[in-house]
Amino acid sequence: MSCLRLIFAIILPPLGVFLTVGIRFSFWLNILFTLLGYLPGIVHAVWIIAKHDAEPR
Repeated sequence: MSCLRLIFAIILPPLGVFLTVGIRFSFWLNILFTLLGYLPGIVHAVWIIAKHDAEPR
């Protein structure tokens, strides 16, 4: 699932964040970053996905 979320993070960053954390502050922040510039949205989305996948369950 992580690879699919990373692909979505590159194509449409808020979708990758939504699939990872749902509708939380990170999702809305990623929408803001994506609107301000596409590259910051991608960087934030990849960071959120990597951080979430690194957490122990």
